[in-house]
Amino acid sequence: MQELIRVEQLTCRHGAVEALSGISFSVAAGDYLGIVGPNGSGKSTLVRALLGLMPSYQGRISLFGQSRENFTAWQRLGYLPQNLGPLNPAFPATVFEVVQLGLLAGKGLPRRLCRQERQQVQELLELLGIDHLQRRMIGELSGGQQQRVMLARALINNPELLVMDEPTAALDPEIRDRFYELVARMNKNKGTTVLLVTHDTGTIGQYASRMLYLDKKVLFFGSFDEFCHSPEMSVFFGEHSQHLICHRH
Repeated sequence: MQELIRVEQLTCRHGAVEALSGISFSVAAGDYLGIVGPNGSGKSTLVRALLGLMPSYQGRISLFGQSRENFTAWQRLGYLPQNLGPLNPAFPATVFEVVQLGLLAGKGLPRRLCRQERQQVQELLELLGIDHLQRRMIGELSGGQQQRVMLARALINNPELLVMDEPTAALDPEIRDRFYELVARMNKNKGTTVLLVTHDTGTIGQYASRMLYLDKKVLFFGSFDEFCHSPEMSVFFGEHSQHLICHRH
């Protein structure tokens, strides 16, 4: 299968502190990779390095077969960062307008949505429980509502590669379950490759096909079946916690 991401011996530092050391892994088209680990383990640093948001690093990163430094096809990738921060209450865009930007970005002039595309935006807003907010200015919304809007913005153009950093942190349980099911359907039915950073180790095994467990270095990388049968992971987590994570029993 086509290799979308390759990371070789990646090392990143924040000042004098080493955040990641010797990280190597690869992601093939159609993978659903859950990136987990304790707070401060380097999960967000890894995502930032992949996306060029951390310019200083050692090692090699390639995206869609191109070196990260030369990568230009960013329209093939959807990204939802960990912390959006509060938006300016006067930001001049409605919820619908923010989400539709994901479709308009790849269009030539004049940039207008057809009826089918407007319906696509409407259906996604309904799925994420924010269709009633579509005419509201995004700066007027709560942090959790804004997170759902930006999630819709990342999903709307059906990216080949979807990268998300703690996307469910501000979602209530019902919306969080809908989110996981939506991403799993995109992965299964559309072949969307997913990288999802999460602290929710008890849930991700229900949906992801592979796991990368970080604590500044790679402690485990492989399928959940491999994780389930790993003696090293049994020692590290304990058998009970190991099977709660893998969801294979």
